[in-house]
Amino acid sequence: MRIVWISSFFVVLIWSGIHPKDYFTWFLEVAPALIGLIAVSVTYKKFRLTNLSYVLILIHCIILMIGGHYTYAEVPLFDWIRDYFELERNNYDKVGHLAQGFIPAIISREIFIRKSIINSTAWLNFFVVCFCLALSAFYELIEWWVAIYTGESAEAFLGTQGYVWDTQSDMGLALLGAVLLLIILSRLHDKQLNRIKT
Repeated sequence: MRIVWISSFFVVLIWSGIHPKDYFTWFLEVAPALIGLIAVSVTYKKFRLTNLSYVLILIHCIILMIGGHYTYAEVPLFDWIRDYFELERNNYDKVGHLAQGFIPAIISREIFIRKSIINSTAWLNFFVVCFCLALSAFYELIEWWVAIYTGESAEAFLGTQGYVWDTQSDMGLALLGAVLLLIILSRLHDKQLNRIKT
């Protein structure tokens, strides 16, 4: 599992870094994946997560690296979807923001459960959703700060494509992602957690 994870990460990272649309945008988009790699590496022996968590983290990293290579507004498959369904914009960034709720939900849920921070299922779900919303809002602040300090060069990073409600819809999708994770994968996650000694 570990070798497959690392190999997959670096294969996509290397592909992503070969002639991306713009190297500055590539770095901005890929930086969270690199931070994730560091976090996973540092914590692997001391606090090993479930296989489900690692698979989802890898998927999120791949989403980021694809977005970094093309920019989120120009991922070819989503250009085709836009044109075929006569949509107004390339919506690949919305996949990223859905994942921004979905994947942090599994990580925060695992930490809350294994560290016995919250014992009530209702409160656990509430705080997982709150954590994901806070993370999404903080990411939107980062995008705003980058735009302020770099000007037009951050336009591809922001990926608004002229959509006035982009920031709000991004946070809404993170909320949806967190809720979907809790509904769809909580039982499977619990089964994997039961096999781990905290």
